[in-house]
Amino acid sequence: MIRILLTLQFFAAVSGRVGSLRDEATLTPPVRSFNEVHISRKVFVRGTCAAPAGATSACDNENTDPAERARLLLVVVERVAVWQSFQFQAAQAEASQPEAVKLQLAETMPARSEFVKQLQGGTAEKPFDVLIIGGGATGAGCAVDAASRGLTAALVEKEDFGAGTSSRSTKLVHGGVRYLEKAVFNADYGQLKLVFEALHERRRLLENAPFLAHPLPIMTPCYKWWEIPYYWAGLKAYDLVAGSQGLTMSRFASHKESHRQFPTLAEHQPTGESLKGTIVYYDGQFNDSRMNVLLACTAARIGATTLNHAEVTKFLKDDQGRISGATVHDLVSGKRHDVHAHVVINATGPFADNVRHLSDPAASKMIMPSAGVHVTLPDYYSPENIGMIVPKTKDGRVVFMLPWLGATIAGTTDSSSEITMTPQPTETEINFILDAIAEYLTVRVRRSDVMSAWSGIRPLAVDPNAKDTASASRDHVVTTDPDGLITVTGGKWTTYRLMAEDAINAAIATRRLPWAGSCGTHRLSLIGTAGWNSALFTEVAQNYTVPHRPGAIDTRVAKHLAESYGDRAQDVTRIAERRKLGKRLVRGYPMLEAEVIYAMESEMCETPEDFIARRTRLAFLDTAACELALPRIVELMAAERGWWWWRRKAELTRANKFLESFKAGEGSPNAMDLADNHSAPA
Repeated sequence: MIRILLTLQFFAAVSGRVGSLRDEATLTPPVRSFNEVHISRKVFVRGTCAAPAGATSACDNENTDPAERARLLLVVVERVAVWQSFQFQAAQAEASQPEAVKLQLAETMPARSEFVKQLQGGTAEKPFDVLIIGGGATGAGCAVDAASRGLTAALVEKEDFGAGTSSRSTKLVHGGVRYLEKAVFNADYGQLKLVFEALHERRRLLENAPFLAHPLPIMTPCYKWWEIPYYWAGLKAYDLVAGSQGLTMSRFASHKESHRQFPTLAEHQPTGESLKGTIVYYDGQFNDSRMNVLLACTAARIGATTLNHAEVTKFLKDDQGRISGATVHDLVSGKRHDVHAHVVINATGPFADNVRHLSDPAASKMIMPSAGVHVTLPDYYSPENIGMIVPKTKDGRVVFMLPWLGATIAGTTDSSSEITMTPQPTETEINFILDAIAEYLTVRVRRSDVMSAWSGIRPLAVDPNAKDTASASRDHVVTTDPDGLITVTGGKWTTYRLMAEDAINAAIATRRLPWAGSCGTHRLSLIGTAGWNSALFTEVAQNYTVPHRPGAIDTRVAKHLAESYGDRAQDVTRIAERRKLGKRLVRGYPMLEAEVIYAMESEMCETPEDFIARRTRLAFLDTAACELALPRIVELMAAERGWWWWRRKAELTRANKFLESFKAGEGSPNAMDLADNHSAPA
């Protein structure tokens, strides 16, 4: 009761203070140059976001006086009000600007040989303006940003686009509810700023690729009466920070309504408390690797040179010791090429230090790796249109449980990890997730229900005072080394566009580039968006003639194609019709054989792993089903590329080895008795 009264008292005070602040605050924010923003981010990351070593923050202390928590929240909300006044002016300024220029897209995707030829054209006499190393979300975003400004840009990636962290996220486009909590309990303005920026970028991402991203309601269960006003207050603050960029306002759902929306939600906790209701808030959800691939494809279609499976092995330097390019090893052909550029950007995520050490082995480390571990469970674990957040587990972390592509994913972050290209979750981490969600579900949570499990490494900018990765900064950093190498790291998927903008701004600030236009990616839609609408799947279903049987395409397949390819879905169905490749790759999943050919022709797919993990998500959804589909995938790729039998065998062996990193262990079930027919009708 005391907590409830304090919360009500707090919001009564806030309503008055916010109104007065909006009246008093100037509506003209100070103009901030790029250098000011750049420096402020560096200072923030260097050590203002966490409690000093040895100190205990209010966030870490569960026994903190509720009145003190309310006071801290009031301080933060006062600052939010100032941000809101700035946001209003910024929104007016942005609305008054003309629409972004519609860029001319190439009719078709250039072949790999053409990209290699373009890369070879980056000579000392005619260098690229920008060479970007790393094809994750940030690197691909940099390529889109640079090319859209009229710069000549080259993007090279050692593995595949999104092969690392960018395909292994929680699949949320979010501002960070728990970061806002840190802002409140640590009175940390830096964390508040991070949430504010991320919520703005959330809206832009949802608008620039609407077929890949959508709003998702997420429940926060309340089993104690005081949790209702507590979580309600926090999530209303989240809405307040989002302001005009918000999705839908958070709300309280009664016990009865909560069960209607989430039937598998537990009635009681193991400790005996009964469900009092839930607080429902909204964030975004997306298909991360598909987004990453389409960023790379968009960059290529507007003029950038993009090449996956191409490794930078050393840097080229001029007489002053400044980096002037790099030697790129084409891992497909085995050839090496010297590629010259005015500016080189290192956007390799958790591998940023490795790239910096190619130039300067003594360079100080910037990266603190933090692992996020996730498991895929059957769809009956959660409803298809609402997720759940376990706000606090036994060790204080947050666990999400979300519907995704016809399955349920559950996961958490902030585990320690070594930096590796294929991190694997441990049995302890998997069981931790299962134990955490079991307390909130009526479903009997079984280890054997885990259909896939994966781990992703997030690069956090190191704070020397941080006690653990959860206290390290989530903001991004753009730095320029003495040799001229620009490194952009940290941040999160949601803010990839802002990170890319800052990195290209840093490249322009070196004064080594010709004139470049201003950033236009705020409203730059990705390939597949122009002709997309929410009913596109009906057109796909009606206009597709199934080659192997009469009648329209299956609705689930039509939705899968529209939600994966946008207005390019009908390019896939045309391949299916023309080449009689309309069968599913494996029973129980909507992926078609035609998608293999489309991925190779239009999405720079080079290996079976590229297809099962990044062009489709079969490896993340069900390893048993994926294993059954692999022989047919390799067969189709071999026919398209002209692989001999030994190459087919080698590709299949390597793909199966890659798939082992997703396997959940000996308890994993068979893939719905699929072995009887691996190429089932659609």
